[in-house]
Amino acid sequence: MNIPEPVRPEKVGVSSQRLERVQALCRRYVDEEKLAGVTVLVARRGQVILCDAYGQRDREAGQPMTLDTVFRIYSMTKPITTVAALMLLEEGKLLLLDPVAKHLPEFADVKVCVGMDVGGPILVEPERPMTIQDLMRHTSGLSYGWFVDTPVDQMYRDAQMGRREMTLAEAVTQLAKLPLAFHPGRAWRYSYATDVLGRIVEVISGQTLDAFFQERIFDPLGMTETGFYVRPEQVERFAALYNLTGQAVFTPILPENLNGTLHLMEAPAESRFTKPPVFLSGGGGLVSTTGDYLRFCQMLLNRGELDGVRLLGPKTVELMTMNHLPSELIPIGIGEKDYGYGFGLGVKVLVDVAASAEPGSLGIYGWGGAASTVFDIDPQEELITIFMTQFMPSGYYPIRRELQVALYQSILE
Repeated sequence: MNIPEPVRPEKVGVSSQRLERVQALCRRYVDEEKLAGVTVLVARRGQVILCDAYGQRDREAGQPMTLDTVFRIYSMTKPITTVAALMLLEEGKLLLLDPVAKHLPEFADVKVCVGMDVGGPILVEPERPMTIQDLMRHTSGLSYGWFVDTPVDQMYRDAQMGRREMTLAEAVTQLAKLPLAFHPGRAWRYSYATDVLGRIVEVISGQTLDAFFQERIFDPLGMTETGFYVRPEQVERFAALYNLTGQAVFTPILPENLNGTLHLMEAPAESRFTKPPVFLSGGGGLVSTTGDYLRFCQMLLNRGELDGVRLLGPKTVELMTMNHLPSELIPIGIGEKDYGYGFGLGVKVLVDVAASAEPGSLGIYGWGGAASTVFDIDPQEELITIFMTQFMPSGYYPIRRELQVALYQSILE
């Protein structure tokens, strides 16, 4: 387990007594059986000041949550894929304003769906090409197939874009045959964009995405527990996945689907993550641990460097973690609005503390995963927060907001 020994919080300007409110919050969610188990880590000024585990990683097997538990981090994969692409930017192999079709010619003839008529979708030429920057900031016009506000999402469902039997190359080729939901740059929409970005990393580097990650990011950073599947020796530490519906599928969280009880959604041994995947998802394919993800976060907070190993230059990290959205696309939101937040390259960015209605700092950046994992980095306060659990859907409970309040009220200097 690669987590440094915690130091006394007062050493870095945090009250131990007030920080106990973070611990109490985590315990409450477990004690009330809203979550089976959680880990929480807080680091400031390069020092870990809180690192605790609560509850169970597998209730059915009676396994306690531990700090070396392996989690499905889903969309917390996206910042890692973005870092990979930014490394290629620094090497002069791409530009953010490159049309996606320059690297993936299958996107050369993509159209935009502007409505439906009796003959089917009404398709028009895009106002401008989709760029790599669009992929990184989710303004590409792509979608995920989850939404119900455009006919394009139904086309995604009809094309079964969620299938995992395709390779990344095959999935991106299939995606390029579908129209965009809007003109690139016109809206912010969560999507398969980062999977397309991962394919660009493969094409430019000549490596598969897992090989690039391992050689260029995980090995240099000492992220020994992170990968696209749970290795056999990790399975006993792999967490179960829970929801409230009792169904082992992504089910809409509607009153008629709930019974108020935490249910097993996916047992560790039955998870697809225990086998090497066909589809290497740069948008949501990784598993990791609290300690491994801390190393990735600390590299970003250190402006691209960790323990003498530099992945990115400071100015590139600065570019990644600034807001890239025009004011008319702020705030972002998947369903509910995330007030105060814009979006950078692979991470959301706090641009208005008052609008967020939470204590914080301008420039906080981070992201979360579908199973309620989340990380935040505050450059002003030199602060890293990592919260891990395995509960779907993300955002059902307001724990990220509650965690931020509990943490920031403990900062004294």
